Amino acid sequence: MLVSLERLLRWTTGLMAAAALFAIMWLTVVDVTGRRFFSHSVPGGLELTEMLMVVVIFGALPLVSWRSEHVVFDSFDGFLSERFKAVQARLVHAVSAITFAGLGWLLHGRAMRFAEYGDTTVYLQWSIAPVAWLMAGLLGLTALVHLLFVFVQAPLIERGGEAA
Repeated sequence: MLVSLERLLRWTTGLMAAAALFAIMWLTVVDVTGRRFFSHSVPGGLELTEMLMVVVIFGALPLVSWRSEHVVFDSFDGFLSERFKAVQARLVHAVSAITFAGLGWLLHGRAMRFAEYGDTTVYLQWSIAPVAWLMAGLLGLTALVHLLFVFVQAPLIERGGEAA
């Protein structure tokens, strides 16, 4: 079951983040080429880049959480028992789940206000609310990943030939 959940995350949030990063790359190529050779940049290029960066960052969060690829300070792990480390891991996942869920809830409220006020980007005049809702949803999904790991041990992920 955990393998199919990882596959689902890879083919949804991972692919979404990768596609957004690829789009940023081409947007930058076109923008720089346009500036250099045609004296014109891509209209709204900065706004597009900002929105795509949201997709890259927040789209990668659930997969990073799933694969336990966060920055970790393990200075004392050599001194701790395996039982203590297991309890510590579940506690960290619980705190992370609560934190991500809370941030998602706050961002959802902000998205509601963006929609209510009709907030848009400056140049393209695109609504900001859908981007904020996407961020809130991906934070909620990240919270669910951490909540799952409170009850089920996180899977060991193969990295470069060795288990993490």
